[in-house]
Amino acid sequence: MNGAHALLHSLVASGVDVCFANPGTSEMHFVAALDGVPEMRAVLTLFEGVATGAADGYGRMADRPAATLLHLGPGLGNGLANLHNARRGGTPLVNVVGDHATFHARYDAPLQSDIAAVAGSVSGWLRHTGSAAEVGADAAAAVAAARAGTIATLVLPADASWSDGGSPSRPHPVPARAAAEPEAIKAAADVLTSGDPCVLLIGGDATRADGLAAANRIAAATGARLLAETFPTRLERGAGVAPVNRLGYAAEQAVHQLRGAAHIVLVGARSPVTFFAYPGKRGDLVPDGCAVHEVVVREGLATDALVDLADLVAPGTSAAPAAAARPDLPTGELTVASAAAVVGALLPEGAIVVDEAITSGLGLPGATAGAPRHDWLTLTGGAIGYGLPAATGAAVACPDRPVWCLQADGSAMYTISALWTHAREGLDVTTVVYNNAAYAILRGELLAVGASAPAGAGSRSRSLLDIGGPRLDFVALATGMGVPAERVATAEALAAALTRAGREPGPHLIEAMVPPLVG
Repeated sequence: MNGAHALLHSLVASGVDVCFANPGTSEMHFVAALDGVPEMRAVLTLFEGVATGAADGYGRMADRPAATLLHLGPGLGNGLANLHNARRGGTPLVNVVGDHATFHARYDAPLQSDIAAVAGSVSGWLRHTGSAAEVGADAAAAVAAARAGTIATLVLPADASWSDGGSPSRPHPVPARAAAEPEAIKAAADVLTSGDPCVLLIGGDATRADGLAAANRIAAATGARLLAETFPTRLERGAGVAPVNRLGYAAEQAVHQLRGAAHIVLVGARSPVTFFAYPGKRGDLVPDGCAVHEVVVREGLATDALVDLADLVAPGTSAAPAAAARPDLPTGELTVASAAAVVGALLPEGAIVVDEAITSGLGLPGATAGAPRHDWLTLTGGAIGYGLPAATGAAVACPDRPVWCLQADGSAMYTISALWTHAREGLDVTTVVYNNAAYAILRGELLAVGASAPAGAGSRSRSLLDIGGPRLDFVALATGMGVPAERVATAEALAAALTRAGREPGPHLIEAMVPPLVG
């Protein structure tokens, strides 16, 4: 058995049976070995950033890793932005990165690079396998590390792949995730029941239904303000699920939410900071004089900690779930508000929402709070271009659930080729692209950092925040890659398009023409 066969058999034995791939010459023996391991589903992507983003979306919904297959250091580099998002979200993920044959490295061929340096910036586990005999055990070790909530990267030289002497490995033990110490739970209970104003900030796995129920019990019993981190990896929400508000992205909103707190209790969340530095403004969002108490790290067992904490401060209680409620279907020209109302009115039961709507999505949380139960995936690391790929992975992980990808226009272009994979795989993904012909989020940041653009239509600085000339045609882009598409400009037309997409199998794209929030 060669190393490639040993690798694939070991991945499957450890529970990794999906690989999002963009292979090259060094990975050809892996590709050839797929015919001998039918349990492994290989999904071709046209860009490495789609492969890594798809593996992120898959891991968030499957609660187990997918693999990526990437070509050398440049291929890994092309996938880095979405690996950054996966790392910040604690998504389990295994990268297999092909490398030159060991005897070829001394020639410094054109694609030779320092793969370890690139991989090290996003990987919690990294290994360069030495021979075919080591491949199986290395693959099993990579999966075990990933299952603990990290990115594992296995660098596979071509000769380790094609050489004989490989053997499959059994699954390796998964490292235990960090649990809250009893003393930390008791200290948090004392703070929360002290009578001082407190904020309970949750993240990690605490944004699933069980964690939210426990957090709501705590907030109801103690009067603490309950907030979730700004960009949860996976937020379960909707009717029947205990609700939570998210910490605001804008510094002014977050400051308002945290104002007056004497204590911030962190359960699976990081201490709050602004996303960027702004002249004359603090980067640390913790109010002056406020004490921060970490119960368990973000990658730890946050739900377990919340359940234990709730049993201390609110024994025998239960959480009040969100009530079923939908906005009425609006009419008239599309706006950010009316588009959100349409989504809230029509979101189907069990949907997976991948949210990269950015400024066009500001009304979505309120409009969907009482929709049927669903999952919400967000941009954990802030590196745009995640939406279409993450929707790819979520649809592969959950083929029986509808996926709605709510996507801003500018960031869609980073990874637009994901639509080709949607069509190729027949994925049930409905993409709504909010076309406002602007980098509206950057227009807002231009103001926030105190910079000012020169007046006048010919302003060079303003031109860098305008993607309207020429205006992007997402209907043409989608249909060119095999995805049925239509353009809408009214609330009625958006509702009709979403309804049609829900009745037909396979992927769809709806280009929603909305004005930008920031002019």
